[in-house]
Amino acid sequence: MKFAIFVNITRDKALELARELVAWMEAHSIDYAFDPQSAKALDCGKWEEKSDLSQHCDAFVALGGDGTLLLASHYSRSKPVVGINVGDLGFLTEFSPDEMWTAMDHLVSGNYSIHTRSQLEATLESGELLTSLNDVIIEKGSASRRLPAFTILLDDEMLGSYRADGIIIATSTGSTAYSLSAGGPIIAPKSNVFVITPICPHMLTVRPIVISDDKTVKVSVDSQCGEFPLKMDGIQKKLLVPGEVVTVKKSPYHINLVANEKRNYCEILRKKLLWSHEHPTGE
Repeated sequence: MKFAIFVNITRDKALELARELVAWMEAHSIDYAFDPQSAKALDCGKWEEKSDLSQHCDAFVALGGDGTLLLASHYSRSKPVVGINVGDLGFLTEFSPDEMWTAMDHLVSGNYSIHTRSQLEATLESGELLTSLNDVIIEKGSASRRLPAFTILLDDEMLGSYRADGIIIATSTGSTAYSLSAGGPIIAPKSNVFVITPICPHMLTVRPIVISDDKTVKVSVDSQCGEFPLKMDGIQKKLLVPGEVVTVKKSPYHINLVANEKRNYCEILRKKLLWSHEHPTGE
C-alpha cells in the first residue's frame, strides 16, 4: 500500500506530525510520497507531481485543516482521503492528531468507512472544466465602479438577476464554508441539494435558495466593464469578462472521506459551532 501525503507547511505541528508519520511508515515498510511543496519543506526526496499521485497511491493523508484536505481531494480521484486536523475549525478533517495512529491502522487494514461527498463541476465557454468539493464562487472584482448584476438561470429558466458582491454555489459539504459566513443555511451531508447564496446583495429581498442537485445552474455577470474572479474552493482559477457564462452542475465524480467512527455530524456541529450549552452547577 502507498500513501500520498499533503502537509500544511505553514504549521509547525503539521510538519512535526509528517515527520512522525514518515518514521511510522518506514518502520512498517509502508511506501509513501509527498506533494512537491510538502517534500521541499520537509527536505524529503520522496515526492511526486500532484497530478501523478492518484495513479501511484492507494490513499491520501492531509495534515492540516480543511484547506489542506480540499487540496488533497482535488487530486485523489475517488481514492480514500483521511484528514488530520491541526487547524482551528475543521469540518472536514475529522481526526485529531492523537487519533492519527488509529486512523492509519484502519487504513492499512482496510477496516474503515467512507463519507461519500458530491462535487461541483463548472464548465467555461472555452470548454475548460473545473471541479470543487465545497463551492463555486464568482465575485465582483476590484475593477468595477458600479456593483455588477449576477444573472442566474436554472435549467435555462431565469431565476433572477440582482446586484451583489458575488454569488456562491455550494454543495452540502460546502454549506458550512463561505456560504455559511455569507448567510446561507447549513445543509446535512448527503442531502441531494445545492445552495445558491448571494454575497452582500443590494436588496434585502435577495436570499439564499436551496435547489435540487440535478439542476444545471448558469451564471453570468451583467456589467459594461471589469473582470470577475471565478474561484473553486476558494482558489482563483480565472477572471471572467462581462457576459461570460459559467455552467455549474453536479460532477459525475465524488470524494471519499474516511469517517471517524467516534464522531457524528451532530456532534461536529455542536463542537465547531459551540451549540452545546452546559449549565453551571446548581442551575
